[in-house]
This record gives sequence, C-alpha cells and structure tokens, in this order.
Amino acid sequence: MAEAEWHRAYIGLGSNQQHPREQVIQALDALDRLPLTRLAGASRLYASAPVGPQDQPDFVNAVAELATRLSPLALLDQLQALEQRHGRRRLRHWGPRTLDLDLLLYDEAVIESPRLRVPHPEMAHRGFVLLPLAELAPTLRLPDGRCIAPLAEAMGSDDLRPLLP
Repeated sequence: MAEAEWHRAYIGLGSNQQHPREQVIQALDALDRLPLTRLAGASRLYASAPVGPQDQPDFVNAVAELATRLSPLALLDQLQALEQRHGRRRLRHWGPRTLDLDLLLYDEAVIESPRLRVPHPEMAHRGFVLLPLAELAPTLRLPDGRCIAPLAEAMGSDDLRPLLP
C-alpha cells in the first residue's frame, strides 16, 4: 500500500473561557500530537472582541499550520475530538467556548460537504483569522487566487491586540 502524502492545513484557534490563553497554548501542543500530523508553525496569540453576542469575554486567537497525512474529514474529526477534550459545549451560536478549532484551508482544496466547508466560509471577513494567517504565511493564496497578506491589510486590525509572550 502506498504511503499517504503530506498535506498542508491551516487551523484557526480561539478560546474565551477557562483561561483562554492556556487553552490555546495547550491546543497548539495537542495539534502537534495528532495522529499522522505535526505542527509546522503557529502565529502569535491575539486578543479580539467576540463575533456575535457581546455579553461574553474577549477571545484569544491564533492560527496554526499543520503538515498532515489525514484526510480533511479525518482531520476535522480529530479537531472536534480535541475541542471535546477541552470541554467545548455548543450552547449558543457564536457563544462563549473553551476551545474552537476551525479548519481554514487544506492544501488548495475547495470542499463543500454537509460536515465541512473549505476554505472556511467566513475566514476572508475575519481579522482575527486573516492577521495571524498573514503573519504565519504572508505569501499564501486562497484557492481562488487571492493572496492572504493584502486581504489582511485591507481588513485592518482595529479590534485585534497581540498578546505578549
């Protein structure tokens, strides 16, 4: 049987519950231990205001680059299992969460399935995704050819605050 090839995936991380900074740092470490996967890089951590209901704490966000041999759906399963291990409960759309892991990009794939949409449908509209992604991979292009760095620059970073190490 042929050995599976390596794929590049970008993951958006966010938390605003139960020590958010530690949740994101622990999640980055856990991503490096996923089966057939290694952490290839990570952005700095950023604080951002919540999207949606404002009656919740600010978020800590980051973006990670993974090298993986997992398929997109297998990777999604691993990400959701990791969220569950961190106590993720889906009580309200855009509500508070201990850990949110979004599969933003998987190689140059465009995926439209009931369980997964890649590129993530909201990523080009979210500074807390674009700025860390542009920091991590400034020359990266979306499957439609748009470059991440100019998208991030156009989005601005008014509500995004880099967190000190």
